[in-house]
Amino acid sequence: MPPSDELPGSAAHVLELVASGSATSRADLVRELGLAASTVSTRVQELVDAGLLTESGEGASRGGRRPRLLRVVAQGAVALAADLGSHHIRTGAVGLTGAPFDIDEYTFDLTAGPEPALDVLAERLTALAERQHAAGRTVRGVGVGFPGPVDTDGGRIIAPSRMPGWHLYELRDRLADRLGLPVLLDNDANVLALGEQRAAHPTLRHLVVVKAGRGIGSGVISGGRLYRGAGGSAGDISHVRVDAAAERPCSCGNIGCLETVASGAAIAAALRGRGIAADSTTDILRLVENGEPHATTLVRQAGRDIGAVLAVVVNFFNPEAVILGGALSGAEPLVAAVRGVLYERCLPMATRELTIDAATCGPDAGLLGAGHAALREPAPADGLRSRAAGRT
Repeated sequence: MPPSDELPGSAAHVLELVASGSATSRADLVRELGLAASTVSTRVQELVDAGLLTESGEGASRGGRRPRLLRVVAQGAVALAADLGSHHIRTGAVGLTGAPFDIDEYTFDLTAGPEPALDVLAERLTALAERQHAAGRTVRGVGVGFPGPVDTDGGRIIAPSRMPGWHLYELRDRLADRLGLPVLLDNDANVLALGEQRAAHPTLRHLVVVKAGRGIGSGVISGGRLYRGAGGSAGDISHVRVDAAAERPCSCGNIGCLETVASGAAIAAALRGRGIAADSTTDILRLVENGEPHATTLVRQAGRDIGAVLAVVVNFFNPEAVILGGALSGAEPLVAAVRGVLYERCLPMATRELTIDAATCGPDAGLLGAGHAALREPAPADGLRSRAAGRT
């Protein structure tokens, strides 16, 4: 499924404008989009026919006939969402408004390969769809965030680090075949960025949202929409070379990458090298909270290294906010170190009104972003819709 949520004037963009309150009528949409009234009417009708918008009542007149008001249908339509981590699968349902619900998390090792992961993911999403159907809700599609590079146009995984067997795996189409539902596949940092922007920063148009967990990634929101770049790799800061990593080999095949010193996996490995038990980001956070000096030092240094990379990003992109998400964002020394480096190294004009803070949506942000991205897609074709109805 193509990422039509990024196209100005698409049905997805129209839905976003109405959902955010930026437009309440067809006339508002014409002014916002700068498109012909006939084009806007076609997009609106697509969304009305899909059950995503309603048009009724009358708004205030600006000199002519009073416009009919557009509203997002808040009840009935949901998307299923899955946020995959290297060692877990988190699922939930997302409506057009509100937070994710019916959330479940399952421990699973994605390095076991794509076919076992597909089996587990399809099983859990099928059960989730059945529960939504039993509650009288219509499942419109599925959004999936994957912890690695994703070709969103082709629906494939591209050369993920430490995940043998996943390269070029057509996860989107295989999952769609299993579920009988349209599937949107994207990188986990991108769906995190979408979720944080929608839930916590809806008025901001330019953000960098970092996901610092077992690995490191970031999503970029530009002009209020997710920016993926020409080939889908925009925001991949994990393989930027940093001085602190020196000649350390990285799983990507290069040396000196940020991930080799600032990721949760790298910090845990460094702690184990000192004889300190740490197998996960949860262990790292516990050690920092307990004041363990080596853990605190490593986390603070990770923040400095991440900040050094982000300083270039902030000077170049000039965002309104840098939001730190992922499990490691719960460590205050990391957040403080990133903030300190950005203020030290960035141009005063770039940081004068810059917000630098930890994410507020917690582990639900990825589900929210994936679900809303799937909901903003056009309705499936009739054949696929009938298959979905039969399976849910």
